Amino acid sequence: MAVSLADLVAWRDALFEARLQGVRRVRDQNGEEVEYRSDREMAAALAAADAAIAGKRPSTILFKTSKGL
Repeated sequence: MAVSLADLVAWRDALFEARLQGVRRVRDQNGEEVEYRSDREMAAALAAADAAIAGKRPSTILFKTSKGL
């Protein structure tokens, strides 16, 4: 199931707003409800959403070089 960029941004914004208000339970457009146990869990969910929005970036770049010999 692919999620559109607009859906990810909307979900992240709603989660961020809920976190600032001190709400631990969030309900999405489908009526599904998620309850976070701590602020740390909400921060991890926000970080995951930000990473998904930013796209997958390589953590390591490997160079293959040669002197041509």
